[in-house]
Amino acid sequence: MYCRVRSTFVCLMIAACVGGMLAAAGEALSGGDGTVFDTTRNAFSLPARNLPEARRPQFFVGNSFFNQNWIAAPASVAARDGLGPLFNARSCSGCHFKDGRGQPPAAGEPMDTMLVRISVPGEGPHGGPKRHPVYGDQIQGQSIPGVRREADVFVTYEEVAGRFGDGEPFSLRRPAYRIANLGYGELDRPLLLSPRVSPAIVGLGLLEAIPAAALERSADPDDRDSDGISGRVNIVWDAVREGMAIGRFGWKAEQPTVLQQTAAAFAGDIGITTSLFPRDDRSELEPAGAAARAHAGPEASAQVLHAVALYARSLAVPAARTDGDARAVGGRELFAVARCSACHTPTARTGDYPDQPELANQTIRPFTDLLLHEMGSELADRRPSFAASGSEWRTPPLWGVGLVGKVNGHTFLLHDGRARNVSEAILWHGGEAAASRERFRTMPAQDRAALIAFVNSL
Repeated sequence: MYCRVRSTFVCLMIAACVGGMLAAAGEALSGGDGTVFDTTRNAFSLPARNLPEARRPQFFVGNSFFNQNWIAAPASVAARDGLGPLFNARSCSGCHFKDGRGQPPAAGEPMDTMLVRISVPGEGPHGGPKRHPVYGDQIQGQSIPGVRREADVFVTYEEVAGRFGDGEPFSLRRPAYRIANLGYGELDRPLLLSPRVSPAIVGLGLLEAIPAAALERSADPDDRDSDGISGRVNIVWDAVREGMAIGRFGWKAEQPTVLQQTAAAFAGDIGITTSLFPRDDRSELEPAGAAARAHAGPEASAQVLHAVALYARSLAVPAARTDGDARAVGGRELFAVARCSACHTPTARTGDYPDQPELANQTIRPFTDLLLHEMGSELADRRPSFAASGSEWRTPPLWGVGLVGKVNGHTFLLHDGRARNVSEAILWHGGEAAASRERFRTMPAQDRAALIAFVNSL
């Protein structure tokens, strides 16, 4: 339905008629029956609409432990002590503010709601990244009293000029990272860096409930259909099952389940041990500090870990807001014409999910295939993670992306927040997405605006 003329008025009106029928069929229900209709600053923080009453008490227990700060041990509140000794945040919400996205630091400020993962060349346990022998898996910029911080990480930007097909100029910012104020010696070996902004966490349980077989069917690692898109699953270590499994979570799909993602964040980001990860990210060459040795067992109990995981699985997806916006409805068609939907797959179907049946058998609209795609040299971090190469990234879900500005007060996108808006995020796409980027770049201005309006309506 794409009109190859400068004006898109007719296209938008035709698309609006078609789009109205699609919206009437339930397209607004991004999260299936659990979708919430909220566009306030709390849009990412609500329980799924269909969450049973019997599970709501555990949801709110998880909410409490997600949002409240952990403190150094020993403390009078034993259920919330054990912070550190090295950490990036004192709470989950310290990075996922209001369950939304973090952002890069301001000029001259060290990272706060984002972090840098590190590794050295070679293969670690189960084929994962090989930890740095001193600094572990990520740079931690905070510590408990009496323990030196690991380092500070700063980012600067180079503006990169470009032009759309109609001659309109644009500028992208290319980041460069500097690690300073090292607390435990120089990083005197080849080092692989991967800056990561914390993503919004709505709809995680629904993504977990998509059958593994469906992900494998949608993968095309050898591009047998010759469409230039060769998505593949990441195969990662599942610590619960003690075997390899399909990865779904994290920027490179490094984690197989919400539970493991939660436990890994506790250990790496807050320095809180659990039964799943009984060690934090500190190496043997870094001191624990007297307070950090106060706990004989896991610092977060199994009950706390499972409550926070249930909270993360049960956060509702906000409804799409395409209906009634003619420009956004027209942008839906342009999104397909540009073949953005080849990776940002609009719909999925969840399967059986015995632990939380409300997540089962739902038609959802996450706009992701959860697969790894080669995204070109400009976005490459050159840090492999299990089967993911240094230039591959998992397709991030787009649901809720247009509400990040309302919830988090910024519109920074991509894994490192370099993109200041949707347009810049598209323009950074390379590799398998280069053709889609060029279709967007060469569209008339009205069409580009319509496609962006559609993405922002999700």
